[in-house]
Amino acid sequence: MSVREIYNSKPDPSPVLRWSVLVLISLAMFGNYYVYDSIAPVADLLVSQLKFSDSDIGLLQGIYSIPNIIMVLIGGIIIDRIGTRPSIFLFSVLCFIGSIVTVATEPLKFYGDFVGGIFGINSELAVMSTGRLIFGLGAESLIVAVTTALGKWFKGKELSFAFGINLTIARLGSFAADNSPTWASSYFTAWDLPLLIAIVMASLSVLTSIAYWVLDKYAKSNYNLKPESKQDEIKLSEIFSFNKSYWYIVLLCVTFYSAIFPFRTFAIKFFQDFHGYEREWAGALNSTLIFASMVLTPLFGLLSDFIGKRSFLMMLGSILLIPVYLMLVYTPIPPVIPMVMMGISFSLIPAIMWPSVALIVPEDKLGTAYGVMTLIQNIGLAGFNLLIGWANDYSGGSATNPQGYALGMWIFSSLGFLGFIFAYLLRRSEKSSTGMGLEKSMKQRKAESENAAEN
Repeated sequence: MSVREIYNSKPDPSPVLRWSVLVLISLAMFGNYYVYDSIAPVADLLVSQLKFSDSDIGLLQGIYSIPNIIMVLIGGIIIDRIGTRPSIFLFSVLCFIGSIVTVATEPLKFYGDFVGGIFGINSELAVMSTGRLIFGLGAESLIVAVTTALGKWFKGKELSFAFGINLTIARLGSFAADNSPTWASSYFTAWDLPLLIAIVMASLSVLTSIAYWVLDKYAKSNYNLKPESKQDEIKLSEIFSFNKSYWYIVLLCVTFYSAIFPFRTFAIKFFQDFHGYEREWAGALNSTLIFASMVLTPLFGLLSDFIGKRSFLMMLGSILLIPVYLMLVYTPIPPVIPMVMMGISFSLIPAIMWPSVALIVPEDKLGTAYGVMTLIQNIGLAGFNLLIGWANDYSGGSATNPQGYALGMWIFSSLGFLGFIFAYLLRRSEKSSTGMGLEKSMKQRKAESENAAEN
C-alpha cells in the first residue's frame, strides 16, 4: 500500500475533535481580544495614579496598530513557512510577553528611564507603550493564523458557522474586558491590578495554543486532515488595477473604524467624566457595541445576501453613526440610545463591507486587496487614537471640564460624515454601468453566473 493510499484510508476527524479544536483556538483569540481592550477600563486610574494624559492613553492604544502596518505584509508569509501550530503558539507568546511588559513598570524602570529620556516621556509610559507594541506584533497575526487553522479543520464542513462561533467567543474577550470593573471590581484600586488579569487572559491564549498543537499533531497522525490553506500573497503592484468601488470601500473602512475603536479607547473615561457614571456602568455602556455585533452582525450578513443593496445598507450604517457622538455631548438623551445606534452601525457596516471586497476583486488578488485594506485601516487607528488623545488634552476634557470632550466628538462625527460620503460614492458607482454588482442579491448573482455559463 502506498503512502497516499495509507493517507486516504484514514478517517475524517470526528465532530467532537473538530469542535474541540474550534473551542481551543477561539479561546486563544478570547485572550487576545481581552488584552487589547484592557486599557480603556483603567484609563481614569492611569490619569489619577500615573498622571497620564489622554495623549498618553491614545499612545498606548495607537502603538498597537503600528507594527500591524508591517505585520499585515509578512504575517501570512510566516504562517505559510512554519505552519499554524507553531504560528499560533509564537504569536500568542508575543501577546503574553507584551501583556507582562505592559505592567512591569517597576522591574523595567531602568529601561523606562533610558527610553523615556530619549523620547521625552515618563518611565512608566515608555515601558507600557513598549509592551503594547510587542503585543501588537503578535495579536493581528494570531488572528490570521487562527483563521488558517479553521480553514484546515472546517473546509467542506460547517466553515461559515465555525467562523461565526470563533468570532463570538473572541468578542466575548472584549465584552469581558469592558465589564471587568463589575466582575473584578476589587482589583480597580490600583492601575496595575486589572492589567494582571490581562496577563492571565494572555496566558490562556498560550495554554490553549499548546493544547491545539498537541491535538492537531495527534489528528495529523490519526486522521485525514486537509492541507493548510496558503495565505494569499500580497503584491502591492496590483493595487493600481483595483476598481474605484474597491477604493471607496477602503476609504469607508478607515473612516468607519477610526470613528469606532478610538472612541472605545476613551469611552469609559468619557462616561465617567462627562455623565458622572460609575466605572461599572461606563464599562457596560462601552460593551454595548460588542454585544450588538455578536448578535446582529451575522443577521445583517444574511440580510445583504438575501436582498443585495450592499452600498445602500452601508450608507444607512454611516448615517446612523453621524449624530451619535454629538447626541452624547449636546442632548439630554440617555447615552444608552446613541450607544445602541452605534452598535447597530458597528454590526451593519462590517457585516457587509468585508464580504463585498470578495465580490468586486478577482480571487487571485484578494490577498493584496485585504492586505492593503487592513494596512490602511491600521494607519487610521494609530493616527486617530493619537489625535483624539491630543484633542482631549488640548480642550482640557476632564470631570471638571466635561465640555472639553466635545472637540473629539466632532472629529468622530466628521469621520462618520466622511464615511457616508464614501458609501454614497460607492452606491453611485454601483448604480452606474460600470458597477460591480454589489446591489444584487446572491440569488441574482448566481442566476447571472449560470446564464453566462450556458452561453
